[in-house]
Amino acid sequence: MSQSYARISILQRIVRGWYSGFVDPTLCAAPERKGRTLPIDRCDDRDFMTLLALGINHKTATIEVREQVAFTPAELAGALAELKSLPGVNEAAVLSTCNRTELYCVTDAQGERSVLDWLGRFHGLPPETLMQSAYHYLDGEAARHLMRVAAGLDSMVLGEPQILGQLKEAYQLARDNAGLGGELERLFQHTFSVTKQVRSETGIGENPVSVAYAAVSLASHIFDDFGRARALLIGAGETIELVARHLREAGIRGLTVANRTRERAETLANAFDAEAISLGEIPQVLPHADIIISSTASPLPILGKGMVESALKKRRHRPMFMVDIAVPRDIESQVGELDDVFLYSVDDLQEVIEENRKQRAVAAAQAESLIEHGIQHWQHERRVRGAGDLIRRYREQGEALREEAERQALAQLARGEDPEKVLQRLSRQLTNKLLHGPTLRLREASGEARHDILQAADTLLIDPAASTQDPA
Repeated sequence: MSQSYARISILQRIVRGWYSGFVDPTLCAAPERKGRTLPIDRCDDRDFMTLLALGINHKTATIEVREQVAFTPAELAGALAELKSLPGVNEAAVLSTCNRTELYCVTDAQGERSVLDWLGRFHGLPPETLMQSAYHYLDGEAARHLMRVAAGLDSMVLGEPQILGQLKEAYQLARDNAGLGGELERLFQHTFSVTKQVRSETGIGENPVSVAYAAVSLASHIFDDFGRARALLIGAGETIELVARHLREAGIRGLTVANRTRERAETLANAFDAEAISLGEIPQVLPHADIIISSTASPLPILGKGMVESALKKRRHRPMFMVDIAVPRDIESQVGELDDVFLYSVDDLQEVIEENRKQRAVAAAQAESLIEHGIQHWQHERRVRGAGDLIRRYREQGEALREEAERQALAQLARGEDPEKVLQRLSRQLTNKLLHGPTLRLREASGEARHDILQAADTLLIDPAASTQDPA
């Protein structure tokens, strides 16, 4: 190796090693340093997007409003595509159950209002009507809300497990229809992980109580002997399956399952030794039913006042107990006006559910603690990811300055200049170039009393370890 080449190689190693001490890619990524908190949530907000959770639920809206805002299974894919196509909406997922309709989006600053307006347009409701019942959460609060929903902490029945399955279906639908990007994908995955921890480490899921259980429990207060009662279940989904299981455990023997597709009704009926019929056969079996519990996704009522009146006449006005769990409702509200009919909606199950809430209060507090820890972890990881673009641009800028300084130094060496003087000149020039911009902006910030910038600069630029080193 020639002496000239060795000098160049040494010079390049010195410049690169020395320069890397100035451009530390971890500076912006660290959200805080002991004793100081970074006063910004993200290092780069040029393309800032907001995580938004917007919706209505059983706490904020009556069943009349909820059934107008609910999405049928057939509508979900199209609704998701429309929502995703809104200006400023980058990612979206839709959750629609009997107790809630919620939209999870990654949007720009104007996205919240456009999403609310779209929800009103889709269902033919004025935005003012929705604004009276709608809630919205942003960023960390949106993530917290999603995790509480997944864990059953925001449900009518505290800790009920069905909502997690419904949320996973909403996630899968969004994934299948290109609704998810990196932000929502990571949030849902983290939410499922936290919920799994909540279920395994607390008693929130012990002896599961659901809306289905509450409906059967309410019926048990009216019928002393389930063994002599007959029940008609309308629908064949997960909720009705739970109802059938609870009824069988309570001792009921006569059980009929009615569904739009008879095959699905037969599948469920076979599991519980029940009879299967189609929806069209309901008028024939209704007069024999003492208990009717309905939960379908039908957009229109299945049981009308006239049909029930006819059944009552054939029953010689023996009482009928009905629970309509569906949203939109399967049973016309006018049915409740008939004598000898005891009609309850999903909102009427609150008393049974409140007892469950008391029993699970301790487990709920433990679950809230786990969720809070999960939120902190998610926010930290999000801040670290948010620094990535700024780190890249900062390093590119520093690399360009280094390359220019190195090029000039190599040219000076090639002309035969003293290597020691070249190195000294290089170190001074590169230091001045790297520090000139930050120094100028720090002076401007000081003159404008921008103490937030000065504090952030102290956190980012000053290495406390360097100030304690012995200069000797």
